[in-house]
Amino acid sequence: MNKTIRRASVFALLLVLALLGRATWVQAYEGKALANEKSNRRKVIAQYAEPLGNIVVAGSPVTGSKETKGGDLAYKRSYTDGELYAAVTGYSSQAYGATQLEGIYSGVLDGTDTRLKNPLDAVTGKRAEPGTVVTTIDPAVQKAGYEALGNKKGAAVALDPKTGRILGMVSTPSYDPSKIAGLTDGAEWRRLTEDADKPLVNRALRQPLPPGSTFKLVVAAAALEDGLYGSVDTATRSPDPYTLPGTRTVLRNENASAPCENATIRTALRYSCNNVFGKMAVDLGQDKVKAMAEKFGFDDKELDVPVRAYASVYPSGMDEAQTALSGIGQFDVTATPLQMAMVSAAIANDGLMASPHMVSEVVDADGDALQSYEDGDTERIVSSETARQLRSAMKTVVDDGTGSNAAIGGVEVGGKTGTAQHGENNSKTPYAWFTSYAKDPATGKEVAVAVMIEDSGAARSEVSGNGLAAPVARKMMEAALK
Repeated sequence: MNKTIRRASVFALLLVLALLGRATWVQAYEGKALANEKSNRRKVIAQYAEPLGNIVVAGSPVTGSKETKGGDLAYKRSYTDGELYAAVTGYSSQAYGATQLEGIYSGVLDGTDTRLKNPLDAVTGKRAEPGTVVTTIDPAVQKAGYEALGNKKGAAVALDPKTGRILGMVSTPSYDPSKIAGLTDGAEWRRLTEDADKPLVNRALRQPLPPGSTFKLVVAAAALEDGLYGSVDTATRSPDPYTLPGTRTVLRNENASAPCENATIRTALRYSCNNVFGKMAVDLGQDKVKAMAEKFGFDDKELDVPVRAYASVYPSGMDEAQTALSGIGQFDVTATPLQMAMVSAAIANDGLMASPHMVSEVVDADGDALQSYEDGDTERIVSSETARQLRSAMKTVVDDGTGSNAAIGGVEVGGKTGTAQHGENNSKTPYAWFTSYAKDPATGKEVAVAVMIEDSGAARSEVSGNGLAAPVARKMMEAALK
């Protein structure tokens, strides 16, 4: 063989090897990525070729699968009481993907999770029987919160303080996930995404807003833990009116006749004295307040329940005037209803915070657990004595102060109201907040609830935590304690 032919043969062989290598790479490596590509229609066809697994509340599924007529997508997702549970389930749509629990557990629910496959499935390539997601939601608590919020724009979260189980999670206005589950629901999708009230946003987890005076519980906890004041009944050093440091701006109280000058923490919580907690935040310093806020869960960017919650924020780099405003839950402080429920839950649970979660376990088709979430995975936030004193002061708020609408006969109820200003020069209608706990001495049952009313349609002068948010909390607490 002459040199030219030999070189041509080697070059041809190299080309063949290169083609074989490329084909092997595409099939063995890139094939999986292409199969999993969101725009790959075959994936969607396979996902909806058979009924999906279900999300379960109190032993009953709140999801289902409805057989379609014609087309290559055999089934689409259906929902029982879709608007009631939308903040829990999210949606699973043939056209728009999946969110919330539907998105997190999509592999379990459509049978593609590798934990579901048996050896024979691996050989045949058959899709495994789908699994089930079991939630911690109490349907009575969920319904009570949803009905109490009504046509208000807002959210509410109820927690079991001892276990961390989320008993209720409501966001309004809500939506029916069934109406966007198919391929031809574009008009409804546009209506939802263009709605200024943002019904697709889970306000309970994913819309942090200024918490107003509910944040005073965090500042009070920092003062007691630091030893700035010995008890909730020790007189504070709080002039009234209080001028913000370095400014001529006076931090006024909502109730001008309230006994807020040098008030104790108990009295200051009862009347929601801004001067006391503004001054207290400055006396502690922003670093100590921030440290306490972070112990309660603020600034946590990885809070998964298992849906990831947006971080509630306590800011840094403030001057003393800004620090004073942060002490009353204003300036750049933000919180979700979940976060403020966590604050009350830790105080109710003797200073221990149980990790919040709304899924108890994920099981396969045979009922065997694939994943479990332990109850009562606790962390010490404040001392038992600090928690006891704060509960006592919160009880005063409900029994004799600004939280009277949360009272339940025969039950220990403690709470804190909040009204958070927003808009340029506080020009917009305030947010109404209430965070609380309840303990039934007869049954030993406990619950912590936080409610945020973003907009109720009420006149500015009628907006208050006690008037708007506390009644919602009371309904949810009553349902949880039954």
